[in-house]
Amino acid sequence: MGSLKNEEESGILGEMESNGEAIVYINGVRRVLPDGLAHLTLLEYLRDQGLTGTKLGCGEGGCGACTVMISYFNQQLKKCVHHAINACLAPLYSVEGMHVITVEGIGNRKIGLHPVQESLAMSHGSQCGFCTPGFVMSMYALLRSSQAAPTEEQIEETLAGNLCRCTGYRPIIDAFRVFAKTDNMVYTGRNLESRQSNEFICPSTGKPCSCEPKYVGSADKMESVGDCNRRYKQLSYSDIDGSKYNDKELIFPPELLLRKLSFLSLNGFGGLKWYRPLSLQHVLELKARYPDAKLVIGNTEVGIEMRLKRMPYKVLISVAQVPELNVINVKEHGLEIGSAVKLSELLSVLRRVTVERAAHEISSFKSLIEQIKWFAGTQIRNVASVGGNICTASPISDLNPLWIAAGARFQMIDSKGNIRTTLAENFFLGYRKVDLSNDEILLSIHLPWTRPFEYVKEFKQAHRRDDDIAIVNAGMRVHLERKDEEWVVLDASIAYGGVAPLSISASKTKAFLTGKTWCKELLSGALKMLEEDILLKEDAPGGMVEFRKSLTLSFFFKFFLWVSQQIDLKASLTETIPSSHLSAIEPSHKPAVMGKQDYEIVKHGTAVGSPEVHLSATLQVTGEAEYADDIPMPPNALHSALILSKKPHARIVSIDDSGAKVSPGFAGIFFAKDVPGDNRIGPVFADEELFASELVTCVGQVIGIVVADTHENAKLAARRVHVEYEELAPVLSIEDAIKFKSFHPGSEKQLKKGDVEFFFQSGQCDRIIEGEVQVGGQEHFYLEPQTSLVWTLDRGNEVQMISSTQAPQKHQKYVSRVLGLPMSKVVCKTKRLGGGFGGKETRSAFIAAAASVPSYLLNRPVKITLDRDVDMMITGQRHSFLGKYKVGFTNEGKVLALDLEIYNNAGNSFDLSLAVLERAMFHSDNVYEIPHIRVNGKVCFTNFPSNTAFRGFGGPQGMLIAENWIQRIAMELKKSPEEIREMNFQSEGSMLHYGQRLEHCTLHQLWNQLKLSCEFPRARAEVDQFNAQNRWKKRGVAMVPTKFGISFTTKFMNQAGALVQVYTDGTVLVTHGGVEMGQGLHTKVAQIAASAFNIPLSSVFISETSTDKVPNASPTAASASSDMYGAAVLDACEQIKARMEPISSKHSFGSFAELANACYLERIDLSAHGFHATPDIGFDWKTGKGNAFRYFTYGAAFAEVEIDTLTGDSHTRNANIFLDLGYSLNPAIDVGQIEGAFIQGLGWAALEELKWGDAAHKWIPPGCLFTCGPGNYKIPSINDVPSKFSVSLLKGAPNVKAIHSSKAVGEPPFFLASAVLFGIKDAIAAARTEEGLDGWFPLDNPTTPERIRMACTDEFTLRFVDSNFRAKLSI
Repeated sequence: MGSLKNEEESGILGEMESNGEAIVYINGVRRVLPDGLAHLTLLEYLRDQGLTGTKLGCGEGGCGACTVMISYFNQQLKKCVHHAINACLAPLYSVEGMHVITVEGIGNRKIGLHPVQESLAMSHGSQCGFCTPGFVMSMYALLRSSQAAPTEEQIEETLAGNLCRCTGYRPIIDAFRVFAKTDNMVYTGRNLESRQSNEFICPSTGKPCSCEPKYVGSADKMESVGDCNRRYKQLSYSDIDGSKYNDKELIFPPELLLRKLSFLSLNGFGGLKWYRPLSLQHVLELKARYPDAKLVIGNTEVGIEMRLKRMPYKVLISVAQVPELNVINVKEHGLEIGSAVKLSELLSVLRRVTVERAAHEISSFKSLIEQIKWFAGTQIRNVASVGGNICTASPISDLNPLWIAAGARFQMIDSKGNIRTTLAENFFLGYRKVDLSNDEILLSIHLPWTRPFEYVKEFKQAHRRDDDIAIVNAGMRVHLERKDEEWVVLDASIAYGGVAPLSISASKTKAFLTGKTWCKELLSGALKMLEEDILLKEDAPGGMVEFRKSLTLSFFFKFFLWVSQQIDLKASLTETIPSSHLSAIEPSHKPAVMGKQDYEIVKHGTAVGSPEVHLSATLQVTGEAEYADDIPMPPNALHSALILSKKPHARIVSIDDSGAKVSPGFAGIFFAKDVPGDNRIGPVFADEELFASELVTCVGQVIGIVVADTHENAKLAARRVHVEYEELAPVLSIEDAIKFKSFHPGSEKQLKKGDVEFFFQSGQCDRIIEGEVQVGGQEHFYLEPQTSLVWTLDRGNEVQMISSTQAPQKHQKYVSRVLGLPMSKVVCKTKRLGGGFGGKETRSAFIAAAASVPSYLLNRPVKITLDRDVDMMITGQRHSFLGKYKVGFTNEGKVLALDLEIYNNAGNSFDLSLAVLERAMFHSDNVYEIPHIRVNGKVCFTNFPSNTAFRGFGGPQGMLIAENWIQRIAMELKKSPEEIREMNFQSEGSMLHYGQRLEHCTLHQLWNQLKLSCEFPRARAEVDQFNAQNRWKKRGVAMVPTKFGISFTTKFMNQAGALVQVYTDGTVLVTHGGVEMGQGLHTKVAQIAASAFNIPLSSVFISETSTDKVPNASPTAASASSDMYGAAVLDACEQIKARMEPISSKHSFGSFAELANACYLERIDLSAHGFHATPDIGFDWKTGKGNAFRYFTYGAAFAEVEIDTLTGDSHTRNANIFLDLGYSLNPAIDVGQIEGAFIQGLGWAALEELKWGDAAHKWIPPGCLFTCGPGNYKIPSINDVPSKFSVSLLKGAPNVKAIHSSKAVGEPPFFLASAVLFGIKDAIAAARTEEGLDGWFPLDNPTTPERIRMACTDEFTLRFVDSNFRAKLSI
């Protein structure tokens, strides 16, 4: 191996000892790390070693899918410590001398599941399963590192760095809550039977409780009740008793305890050097030798810079093990903090010191504790260092404004050992520039104790509460002295981040405050001074200029109130704070999530109707479940990378690929001219090019593909391709498309009922209003990136692929087309997806097709896996919409007429945009009876990547537009929106605007049950009372209904096939055309087969979806898969049963296996192909009439929210959901789908904002996506789950139009999250009323902090905008 200590460096290493080899233990196995791997991350190494349970989700430490646990001996603490870290950011050599434990190392199906794994599986906490190993390892690391059982708050805080797109988090919280118990009975060897038989002990509390599930009703129809739910039943742990893991946990390897750390000098690809010095002197000598070297500890910033920003650092010096930089000393004048101290270590020390020191000394310590708590996720805090955060000098650093405000001093040391000190205020010189010379490093930070009546406070506002970068943050300090009856400012410091290229001190405001009396006049003057101090240009990077300006004032106002309160608690203040103003400074406290699920169990046969666990759950919690990217690379395989357009609209003048061809590992490059078959592709219309030939119409359009020996080499070669463009004018919004009449051809559609024009002119409408609704888009953010592995057989006579796709048949069709092969020679297989949500229906196909070209031409396997930023940039999102409405109604609120124009932003190709528009038009009435209605729709062509299917498929956008005009009618009439909604409900027999009559309508029943459940009048009264007593925090409530049509709106797609095979041992193999992507489709289908044959569910197996088993399958979409594939499987089962009947009727068999074997001996065919075509559907666009849907799934939701009107922060206090799912095939899976859809919908409604380079965001390059990763695009985290989260399924309402009286569930609940949006709007209305504003105001989704805060007009916002301000939105 490469030397750890060579002659060249002997001067530096003279006194250092080397052990001769770099080692790491992984899951108890010793591994020697060879030289030459300094460029690798721990994740890359693990996956190369076949440990694929650790997943690559984002590559930037933002999703937690790559979480592993590291254990090492801490020299300062003299003990072994255990931490969860992000393997995607950890340099491989950074874990040298450590023990790495992955999900494979704690349990599996063969040796048994660890209790953490089992609890998660049994609690239905794993759906698609891609994020699951990360959650397991975060929880496992918490338990290993805790001296006592963790609290529920600690558990939720630990999981904040892990994202899940499927479950809605509630079942994950519940699964892990059992480990916050006070009773060890479940996990020890004590006999569970020894308790009194009539006493149930709740594992969550360790006390007797009534949460044990009780089932009432007949044997085939049971109802599950109980708040804690059956997941807490100890019986679930009986198979694998937690106590037996006491002696099976992987111990810290003794070798690592005995072994002394050695200096490391290692290398990596491209001349990269990696050093690990063990003393400060050697750090300084290395820095002198390599002045441009980067010091790394957690690599959380440098790793991002090197991988995502392509910064070519050549020398990395790991200082994590340097004792002098890891000190934390409590001294007479304050706390000394070494620059390499981890943030989690600092947090621990700060918490200890605040208990030990006098209260007046620790004000700045408390503020740091609060700020660090919201700083990234646990995995980042475990490795990120104090000094690294400071020296990165990010303008939005959460800590740097606090160091400045607290008067911290930084100590620097140069290569000669000279030490100098500077105030934090003077350390930051410019954008990512600090007062450090090339031969200096940051040695330590000195944080002084605060003095009596000296107060320090932290502030931060981000898009999402936790694990998010700040929009604006601040640190503020004031030192007061009492003179006579007044309090005078002796000294002050006000520092902000997020308002300039660096963390800045408001020097004019500081000067103004000094010597002034602490009173309202001071507040008024300081606010004026801050306007002069903090200047933001209109086109400032990051945008949201008005919001950011308002936050600077809001923060100071909060600080003034907080200090005033602190003084008032210790001594009298002449000016008292009104009690209603105290809400501005009350700390936000989110109670632990409490979920409740209420459903009946209606069993049919052995399995249907039972709340069975997802069939792959145990595979997923152990990391054994394989996804497309986990498949081992075949021999001679190549990796690929796409060559992408950098312009939104341009002609390709020339392409220079000479740089790529001399790139390391290069194996081939391919463009449009190399495509063997047809370069034109598309799911409906072939209006796209696989590889752009002459014209590019969006940033991210594929121009070609490069293949090389590694993924990184392929990407490097792709970056070296130079494309010269002739730029053309782009269309970058719906508004532009309307202005320039840029529409896709043939996309104009109309639906109508009655005579809208006549009715508006007839005078029968008491009131007519007109308005516009902007509906924002949404990124799918499936945790598993787009992946395909393509290979040839017989030298290209056949092509096969494994793909992460919802539509294997589309992959087969695209590859067949571009290669010029018949479809019969192309096979696509899909095992499971790590989430899809529509994003892998059509937009995955062109990626596989691109990879198929080099695979076919080179006769070598080719793999393509998109990086998260590329995935988000090129694969399309949920369509943004613009709705223009004119609605007429009576003074009572009865809607009489609606004229609606809707436009969707298709992007640069048709894709499925026309069908999305059509469904939006179908759902534009939501649940409301409108006698006269006309809906016109158009599909806009814009120069963005083609938008595509997403859960709801246009339905939510159409319904959101409807709910906006309903809300406006209510405000016009000064009535509650719920009253307007209810009086306009459709009912049994209603004729819809597309000619379909409602049958089996359960809307009124659901609505009334929800009102009763949430006690709406009481909730309304309590919110009104809260709002009257609190000026700066407001609450709002809303109830929203939904009606979602079930079927593909294109008739021919409503068909499904299945293959069922019975084996002689009585087991059954089912193959069908649907894809398992976490929604539990395979589980439900297996239940149907098990009940059909009257066999246990364990006897049925579903392996994969493959185009050579079931041909011509429709995509797994439209929520219809359980209906269609379940019916197809049942058809096949019935065929086999009919063949078996002559044998079974003549003999009595003891088991199904005996029957199957007897049939085999009689030469009876035990294999059958089943088929189902959805009946009684079909819509004719020529006549505008027909049955577009087989049936409707109805639902309603209540939400209560709380907002901070000064910052725009919001939280959902309560969500209560009712849905009609008929007789559920699997109520546990259906509840999971409802919760997951609701939280995903909450993201769309209130959190997730796409920001494109358009007229609204001129600081972004034209046509580029700014929000292309978890750093800037925020999906809901565990902290966004409603504190009270209830789901109820309507009872006693079988659906006669689907299999076993069930209903579809995937998409219908999504829109119900709009209750949060309208709850927020209700709260904003209360805030605006304080300013005398009672009229209508628009509120676009997502209701981000910016939109909430700027809609809450007050004295602070009015300094920058008027009350009609509307925040910019990319549509």
